[in-house]
Amino acid sequence: MRDSFVECLTELAGNDERVMLVTADLGFGIFNTFIERFPDRFLNVGVAEQSMIGTSTGLALEGWTVFAYSIGNFATLRCLEQIRNDAAYHSANVNIVCSGGGFTYGNLGMSHHATEDLAVMRALPGVTVVAPCDPFETAQATRALAAADGVGYLRIEKQVPIDTSTTGGPFKLGRARRVREGSDATIIGCGGLVSEALIAAERLAQQGISARVVSMHTLTPVDAEEIGDALATTRAIVTVEENQISGGLGGAVAEVCAERGSGTRLRRLGLANVYSSIVGDQKYLRSYYNMDAKAIERAVANLLH
Repeated sequence: MRDSFVECLTELAGNDERVMLVTADLGFGIFNTFIERFPDRFLNVGVAEQSMIGTSTGLALEGWTVFAYSIGNFATLRCLEQIRNDAAYHSANVNIVCSGGGFTYGNLGMSHHATEDLAVMRALPGVTVVAPCDPFETAQATRALAAADGVGYLRIEKQVPIDTSTTGGPFKLGRARRVREGSDATIIGCGGLVSEALIAAERLAQQGISARVVSMHTLTPVDAEEIGDALATTRAIVTVEENQISGGLGGAVAEVCAERGSGTRLRRLGLANVYSSIVGDQKYLRSYYNMDAKAIERAVANLLH
């Protein structure tokens, strides 16, 4: 995902002289091509994420299309006040990029786990929150956010073993992509966990259970119509996210279900009001906190039986 973002951003900068990249002491190596081609449109503010957002807001208000890049929590929680008061309040065209969503940097401990950001950013008025599931969606989201007004939040990971470019239809902000059809249950995921959802759906098929898989890449605005279709045409919904279930994807889906008065059974998978107190790679932590393919498969089967 990260490489896809960098390649797309470099392409955008080649076509639009207003595109600018700001980072906080990160990106050495991965941004070399961008820096070589556009040295006047790359700014490293040092270890100062708050300044990164303040500077990005000022640039955006002067007409630049800014991408502000950092990792994990540093792109959001460390500078939340600046995002809220500077960028979002003024509807500045600042696109905040979190490289290392969820447990991407699992081995570095909870300080580097981005597991509350989706809920926090969803709570900010006027912020478009996007968590793509693969390199294809990452590139499409980067282009879409560059063209959109106001603040965008793009949460990406590193290696994701799927390509939904030919299975989920076109990409549009606020419109979910159905990457696998199914009629018994709907699995709604965001980010790299969509890959785990697809594995779970395949295993469920071997048990005679038809599971739909939806990439809800945009959490704000969430695709209420896709959720409504799942309520009308399947018997159970499971959401899965590498985030706290309160206020994130599961919260967004639950809100739609409650407002529509549905009796469809719902199960939210993710961190359940805990911080990760253990250290391990992304695969291990997904398994430990019951958000991998086995956990998804088990949740769907339990809801249907």
